[in-house]
Amino acid sequence: MEGIIIELAGANLLLSMVSIKDLDFVCRIECDRNLWYFEEYVESDKNVVREEYIQKIEEKEKPTSYDFIVTVASDKNKAPIGLAQIWISSKYRKSWEIGFAILPEYRGKGYGREAAKLLLQFAFKKLDAHKVVGMCNSNNISSAVLMEHIGMRREAIFKEELFWQNKWVDQYYFSILKKEFL
Repeated sequence: MEGIIIELAGANLLLSMVSIKDLDFVCRIECDRNLWYFEEYVESDKNVVREEYIQKIEEKEKPTSYDFIVTVASDKNKAPIGLAQIWISSKYRKSWEIGFAILPEYRGKGYGREAAKLLLQFAFKKLDAHKVVGMCNSNNISSAVLMEHIGMRREAIFKEELFWQNKWVDQYYFSILKKEFL
C-alpha cells in the first residue's frame, strides 16, 4: 500500500492511527481487564504494551497491523473513546482480522458498529483484502451481534477453544468477503 493512512472518517467517528502521544491511553485500555472481560488473556504490564506499540508505530514498510484511536468526530478535543485494530490473518489468502473496544460510557451509541465498518472499508478498499474475519468468546453476545450487524456471518463455532474464567468455552468465528461488503 502506498503511503500510510492516518485517519478514517465516518459519519460520527474519526479513527486516527496510534502515535507515540496515544501510548498512555493505549496502555490503559489494553491492560483494563474489565474492558477485555471476555478475553482469554489480558496483558497487565503497561511497559510490555508500550514496547509492543512502539515497535508497531516504527514499522514503516509493509505493516502487518493497523491500530487506530477512536474519537467522536464532533469532539474538538479528540478525547479517545476506544481502540480499533486490523491485522493480517493470512497474507497468502489476503485475509485480515478486526478487533475493537469502546469504553463503557460510550457503548450503546453505535460507535463500535461504525468503527468496525470503517475497518472493513479500510480493509477492502485500501488493503485489498479478500476476506475479513473476527472472533469472539461465545459469551460475548454484544460482539457477536455487532459483527452480524455489519454484515459478517458466523461461519464456525470452535468448540472449547478458549480457557476463560477457569473453564473451556466456545469461540465464534465470523467473516465477510470483499464481494459481499462492496
